[in-house]
Amino acid sequence: MGRKRCVGGDGSKMAAGCCGVKKQKLSSSPPSGSAGPGGGGGGSHCGGAAAAGGEPGALPPPGGPRLNGLGGLAGGAAGCALSPPLPPSCGGGPAGLSPPSASLLASPGSGGPGCRKMVVSAEMCCFCFDVLYCHLYGYQPPRSPRFTNDPYPLFVTWKIGRDKRLRGCIGTFSAMNLHSGLREYTLTSALKDSRFPPMTRDELPRLFCSVSLLTNFEDVCDYLDWEVGVHGIRIEFINEKGSKRTATYLPEVAKEQGWDHIQTIDSLLRKGGYKAPITNEFRKTIKLTRYRSEKMTMSYTEYLAHRQHHHFQNGIGHPLPPYNHYS
Repeated sequence: MGRKRCVGGDGSKMAAGCCGVKKQKLSSSPPSGSAGPGGGGGGSHCGGAAAAGGEPGALPPPGGPRLNGLGGLAGGAAGCALSPPLPPSCGGGPAGLSPPSASLLASPGSGGPGCRKMVVSAEMCCFCFDVLYCHLYGYQPPRSPRFTNDPYPLFVTWKIGRDKRLRGCIGTFSAMNLHSGLREYTLTSALKDSRFPPMTRDELPRLFCSVSLLTNFEDVCDYLDWEVGVHGIRIEFINEKGSKRTATYLPEVAKEQGWDHIQTIDSLLRKGGYKAPITNEFRKTIKLTRYRSEKMTMSYTEYLAHRQHHHFQNGIGHPLPPYNHYS
């Protein structure tokens, strides 16, 4: 509260990482002279883990550099805000259809009261499943979808199984037009996340897809000036060898891991490749950018139900094989 803020950043040149991290054993007590969970603005919400920049051999993709959630190049996912009305079906089908379940909701909390209508939608997750399905089965890629094609920093996250284990998560902090950006990062996160083998057809029925759009980038002067569960954070620091490194966690990561501000910062430094002892004085040298995100999640079962609704509406009795329902 009342902390001085620096000039807001737009995030246009930032690289991004992804959500889902392994549990780490981190001290729950902040070091002397530092703030505890409420020190920089406590709270709770959802998000993703992300990355370190400048690794050897990094090849920036068309939409900007990618980073994974383990401190290496690859990519990410993001948090969320208000729960919007659900679209009746994928591909902009007739408005009379009811969604198959109530689980296709954006993660709550990041938007705050009175914020604008969310951009992220279930159709975006549906489109990502279409892109992946068509790729794995050798069909022509789906046509351009009907949802907005405005540019946003974005992440696509795949999880699998009842326990929703991370299966792939890559994105970019560089704003990309959503149609091409989601198409690209759907396949990049599913097939090229260096932490996992490429996805296979057999895994499709157990998948969950999340689309995250990043917004509200702000540079802050105090490394504690962000809220756990509300803000994603991107840090920039100089490592023990004198090299500039960056790393990011999406908004949901700290809350999911049960971390406070200090634990999150220290974990992020380690993921960014910092190996020296972490002191409070070093933390104060970090340049921190906070951001918010909108996130929508859909299971493969829900995806099939949406497609089936649209198929029946067009006189087609079975949702498979995939079809180009976008115009």
